Amino acid sequence: MVARIKIGKSIRGILHYNEQKVSEGDARIIMASGFAIELDSLDFNGKLRRFQHLTELRPSVATNALHISLNFDVSEKLEDEKMQRIANRYMELLGFGNQPFLVYRHEDVSHQHIHIATVSIQADGTPINLHNIGRKRSEEARQTVEKEFRLFIAKSKKKKTHPPIKAIDVEKVNYGKTPTKRAISNVVSSVLEDYRFTSLPEYNAVLRQFNVVADRGAEDSEMYRKNGLIYSLLDENGNKVGVPLKASSFYHKPTLANIEKKYERNKDKREQFKKDIKNRLDDILLRYETVTKDTLKQELAKSGIFLLFRENQQGIIYGATYVDNVNHAVFNGSALGKNYSASAISKRLSNSDVPKNHFITPSFTSPYDGLSLDNGSADPAPSLGYVQDMLDTKDYTPSQTLRRRKKKNQNRL
Repeated sequence: MVARIKIGKSIRGILHYNEQKVSEGDARIIMASGFAIELDSLDFNGKLRRFQHLTELRPSVATNALHISLNFDVSEKLEDEKMQRIANRYMELLGFGNQPFLVYRHEDVSHQHIHIATVSIQADGTPINLHNIGRKRSEEARQTVEKEFRLFIAKSKKKKTHPPIKAIDVEKVNYGKTPTKRAISNVVSSVLEDYRFTSLPEYNAVLRQFNVVADRGAEDSEMYRKNGLIYSLLDENGNKVGVPLKASSFYHKPTLANIEKKYERNKDKREQFKKDIKNRLDDILLRYETVTKDTLKQELAKSGIFLLFRENQQGIIYGATYVDNVNHAVFNGSALGKNYSASAISKRLSNSDVPKNHFITPSFTSPYDGLSLDNGSADPAPSLGYVQDMLDTKDYTPSQTLRRRKKKNQNRL
């Protein structure tokens, strides 16, 4: 089970989101704890008044609304009654057992999950401390619930594999087949939650995989000057279709200002995955003298990497962005090193594939093989990035390095 908590200032917004899902047939309300009325007789205003009564007891606490999602593995098939017991036990362990809360069962994605809406102001007007509630109390509650209800233990999955459980499954959306706003919202919320990007172009590189794009408009437009942002669907050729939607119109507010807040944090978070993606890139690049654009993209996709080229109107490549869909990290070529830049990759591109007769086999195993990336070798074969680092080092030259290795080998004898 995976538990996620979002803390906000509007219980009304949380209710609107879930009730809209209900009206569209994508969710059902299965529990109303702390409401002195039958579930079938409870309308939107009745739900809202119950929560507002509490928040008005302590108006000085503006951040008082919680939106919680409990997500279960795709292999688990749970009845409503068991989900009710799970929700009740989780809220008790979280310290919200005496708070009124609503439980919605969402049915819009492949895995089963519930959403819980509540507030942090208690009946006596005192607020429940929300500091580190996700890292501390929720994590402990999640582990206890998993054991007590014999649920799939989320942490048993290896870190290097694609997470099997997500708050919202991301699927490619096709204009006209799914309500536009809901489709875009599902994609955007999942990308913001799971991917580590450090700029709007990197963010868009992820979104484009799912036929969505975020646009600031022309640089001389009023929207651009005011840091506005709109979202559009893309057709199979990458062209915008349908009516664009303002970022501020979505429940989770994926505005430019909110997205930019993630850049610096994501820069540090993605650093640990840089070596892994370079290894996988090297595995492909070292196989070819020259390669076509299509072949390169297809080969990288097999290793979980989406490559987006940025080209001008003349078809000249001026940028390359790599989306690591295994570790959910995004890198521009320049951030990985000059061997992975748009300029370096362009030199390898051709109208035909010319494989190398012999190439270095990198010392790693693809994460899709389900094995460790560390093969235990004491002297692994160098990656392109490693070789370039050696060549760029001022204190050593390749010949000096070879002499040092030769001398080291002689000492072993």
